[in-house]
Amino acid sequence: MTKVNWFLLLFIFPLSFQGFSQHTFLGSNRELFVDDFLIDRLDGASLKMHVPIDEGVAFYLDKPWEGKFSTYTTIIHDQGIFRAYYRGLLDVVEGNNQRLTCYAESKDGIDWYKPNLGIHEIKGSKDNNVILVDEELTPNFTPFLDTNPNAKAEEKFKALAGKQATGLFALSSADGIHWVKIQDKPVLQEGNLDSQNVSFWSTTENKYLVFFRSTDSGFRSVSRSTSTDFKSWDKGIAMTFGSAPLEHIYTQQTSPYFRAPQIYLAVGARFMPDKQVLTDGQATEMGIDPNYYKACSDAFLMTSRGGNQYRRYFMESYIRPGIGLNNWVSRTNYPALNVVQTSPYEMSIYVNQDYAQSTAHLRRYSIRLDGFASLSAGFAGGEMITKPFVFEGNALELNYSTSAAGEIYVELLDEDGNKIPGFSKEECQPIIGNELSRPVYWNNSTNVSRLSGTAVRMKIYLKDAAIYSFRFY
Repeated sequence: MTKVNWFLLLFIFPLSFQGFSQHTFLGSNRELFVDDFLIDRLDGASLKMHVPIDEGVAFYLDKPWEGKFSTYTTIIHDQGIFRAYYRGLLDVVEGNNQRLTCYAESKDGIDWYKPNLGIHEIKGSKDNNVILVDEELTPNFTPFLDTNPNAKAEEKFKALAGKQATGLFALSSADGIHWVKIQDKPVLQEGNLDSQNVSFWSTTENKYLVFFRSTDSGFRSVSRSTSTDFKSWDKGIAMTFGSAPLEHIYTQQTSPYFRAPQIYLAVGARFMPDKQVLTDGQATEMGIDPNYYKACSDAFLMTSRGGNQYRRYFMESYIRPGIGLNNWVSRTNYPALNVVQTSPYEMSIYVNQDYAQSTAHLRRYSIRLDGFASLSAGFAGGEMITKPFVFEGNALELNYSTSAAGEIYVELLDEDGNKIPGFSKEECQPIIGNELSRPVYWNNSTNVSRLSGTAVRMKIYLKDAAIYSFRFY
């Protein structure tokens, strides 16, 4: 089969050769060790989740039209501009029908400012950062940068906004600041819809997706719907979680990872409705609204690769609540939508914290590029063998780190697990160091092109080392 045909299969059958074989087709996609999608066997090695580093406050939610109930943040990186969208409230009482959508900007994702946009008059002045005041649209406003190659320039940004009572409306914008309805009637009216309802263009499925709030056996859960035009959506289908136990998924924040868009990463908030940490007296002393300290929440990590299945390989908390009672109130620790790159080697994740408190703010966490999780082994060493897969490319690249005593070897096997001459462990140059992009050498060569388009397995040997991602290119 020619290479052109292999690439066609990537778009038609992105996960496997349906009707041909069960081999996973990677093409030249980057793969992350965020789940066991490719793993056939582990021996002394494991998948390890890596905790993001707390980098402090990104910005406080301290304007009179923002306040302690500001939440549901979306971060969009657009050609050197980082854009933040979030819910505000004109007064301090939640549910008073004065919800607003606010906007902040940054040139680096680290230092943020709130521009005076002059769009809406708030408290007698247009010197504010408010972009929407329409009560039909401000609940749960969740925008995205439309990567559909056929998207109109005036619809560069799209969003879904609304609630269960109104349904979700489709909006568009040319500049990310001035928004209009795409049509007058709502485009989606099923589900609970009472938190961020996340939509995006999927390059692998060639359609728009939305992940919205639904219920499953009394638990807050997620359903998915698809559309080809962002106006007509098919009937939603409930997402499944494999063997993972049901938990309250308050927000799921599912979006394509920008370096591997075939992987939908979900860094969301799980809600523990009956876990009260603060006493009534502590809550009163801290000035916390009586409705917002009798539960707690934290951040979790899961993935999807298309269809209605999530993979929750890690049940542990991805970002634990911080030190201090202010981190243990209801609806705090809710991650913002989207992970963005903020340096050549670093990504940032943002989390709403101190909910229902006068110190409410958005906080930034950093993590190594691709570093959500890794294939890891300690000093005693370990091994991993993949399932059979087919790649396209001439070389293999790793994003990895080792200790000074550690090392990594990579071996390519045929689909039955036999060593392929020229690509054995004995012929592999030891991989030592800490790099985001390092080619693998066998016999002083990186060339793997003769195996491109054929089914292979990969066997990795690790000692005091971690691999975050790999790709053939």
